[in-house]
Amino acid sequence: MRYQLSIPVTALALLALSACGTEQGGGSGDSVTPDVPLTGVRWTVESVSVDGTKTASPSDAYVEITDKGRAQGNYGCNHFGADITVEGDTITVGPGEMTEMACDKKIQGFEDTLRAAFSGKLKAKLTDGRLTLTSEKGDAIALNAERPAPLVGTRWTVDSLVSGGTATSLPAGSEGKAHLTIAKDGTVGGSLGCNRFSSTAKVSGDSITFGRLASTRKLCPGPEMDLEREMVKVLEQGTVKYEVKHRALTLTASNGKGLAAFADMR
Repeated sequence: MRYQLSIPVTALALLALSACGTEQGGGSGDSVTPDVPLTGVRWTVESVSVDGTKTASPSDAYVEITDKGRAQGNYGCNHFGADITVEGDTITVGPGEMTEMACDKKIQGFEDTLRAAFSGKLKAKLTDGRLTLTSEKGDAIALNAERPAPLVGTRWTVDSLVSGGTATSLPAGSEGKAHLTIAKDGTVGGSLGCNRFSSTAKVSGDSITFGRLASTRKLCPGPEMDLEREMVKVLEQGTVKYEVKHRALTLTASNGKGLAAFADMR
């Protein structure tokens, strides 16, 4: 079962967002009231407004609604989940759970703001292709429907390490340092955390086979080198499994070690 909201929007917005709807006849006041699907869409958090103060979102904050009555996503650093109910144009978000990764203080502040705003009863409204969730006291979350990022041509910035299916935070001080981009010609390059690198990448099915790494040889502070060593361990495995979920990439080697990255759209 797909959860849907009954949200009045203009015919123009309907054409942009949804191909289904019920046209109500009856003169000059005609409007279109579609049932806008919530599931199957990844909603990127653009900003949160609390007490009149608008705060821009980190690049990887998002919300997804599953077909089993769950909201899940990322507050900006930590992942979360919560039960929800949908009735008309109202979403009710129940108590939830979240991971406990150490985060930058600025991102932590945004997480606290978003977590408080994304709770209780929220009214949903579509305006110019954007979804706005507004609480009973007037706090608002602005979201955009997110298109999946392609594996090739996207700059993937590493934001966590993976071991046995469990993600852990990067060494403190190395955040945002490591990234990679796979080009259409089969080359791959970026930063290991300290040194820049280049290689080849052959994509086949759900696997990527990396060739021999070539990199610069400079020395960096400890955390950056710690991250670099972990990156090298994954990429030098040769063939790794990959998974892209919207704008999140996971690479996992046969030994269970891997890395997770987000699509950096800068």
